[in-house]
Amino acid sequence: MTFALIHATDLVVELSPSHEMGKSPAGVRRIIPIIGGSAHGPLISGQILPVGADWQTVLAGGIADLDARYAIETDDGAVIEVISQGIRHASLEVNARIVGGEQVDPAEYYMRTAIRLETGHAAYDWVNRALFLARGGKVGNMVHLSVWRVD
Repeated sequence: MTFALIHATDLVVELSPSHEMGKSPAGVRRIIPIIGGSAHGPLISGQILPVGADWQTVLAGGIADLDARYAIETDDGAVIEVISQGIRHASLEVNARIVGGEQVDPAEYYMRTAIRLETGHAAYDWVNRALFLARGGKVGNMVHLSVWRVD
């Protein structure tokens, strides 16, 4: 059995500075507020609303456990909740470049998320019935994600 991937949208998620929680039993914790952005694609286009955050934990070995929740308001008025959980890891050298705000080619590190979308808007009911995968990267205070529906 094979899966087909259908391009749904490209997200640019704008972040504000993180709130560092420090080292906890689970790892180094931080909360990164999501303050805006955009969605452009064949299935979903609109803006990222200034609500939500990435509740991130950096585990041993530098693996970042990503757990973001935010919302997209589509160009035609639907509000779609985004629940995005994934991981990011890079070599120490590449991670230092990312943290320094350098534009690092996402091919130089691994950032993948599994996404669930939910809405009450009838025109987008199909998002409630699908899973999505994303690949992306971070540049400065922006996260870029290419989102694909799994069929």
